[in-house]
Amino acid sequence: MIRINLLPHREEKRRARRQQFYVLLGLVTVLAGVIWFLGFSVINRQIAGQIEKNDFLKREIASLDKEISEINKIQEQTNALLARKRVIEALQANRTETVHLFNELAKQVPEGIYLRNLTQTGQKIAITGYAQANARITTLMNNLDASPLLEQSTLVETKSETVGGRRLNAFSITTMITRQTAATGKK
Repeated sequence: MIRINLLPHREEKRRARRQQFYVLLGLVTVLAGVIWFLGFSVINRQIAGQIEKNDFLKREIASLDKEISEINKIQEQTNALLARKRVIEALQANRTETVHLFNELAKQVPEGIYLRNLTQTGQKIAITGYAQANARITTLMNNLDASPLLEQSTLVETKSETVGGRRLNAFSITTMITRQTAATGKK
C-alpha cells in the first residue's frame, strides 16, 4: 500500500533549515566578534608597544640633547681658554719687546739726533725728534731699516725749527716693529 505522509514535512524542513541558518548566523557572528576582538587586542598591543618605544626614544633624545648642550658649553669654555692661552703666549713672547726696542734705538740713533717722542700703536712706532742735518735723518732711517727688530721706516715730515737759539730739523718717522715668535725669542 501507498503510504501518504500527511504531516507537514516541508514546513518542518524549512523550520529546521531556518534554525540551522540562525545557529550558523549566531556562530558566524560570534566568530566574527572573536576575530574582531583578537585583531583589536593585537593592534592595541602593537600601538601600546610603539607608544612605549616612542616615549623611550623621546626620553633618550632629551637626554642626548642635554648632553649635546653640555658638550657645546664645554667647547665654548675650551675655545675661550684657548683664546686666553694664545693671548698669554703672545704677551709672554713679546714681554721683553720694549727693552729690545730701546736697546735697538740706542744702537741705531746716530750722533746729532735727539729723540723727543716715541709712540707705539700695535706694531707701528712713531718717532719724533730733532736732527742737526737732514743727512742724519737719512742715516737714522737706513739704520732702522738695517735693524733686525725694525723695518719699513718712512719719513712722515721734516721741517726746520729754531730750538734754544739753534736751527734744527724737526722730523717725524714711522717704522714697524718685527714681532718675534716664541721660537725666535728662545734662540
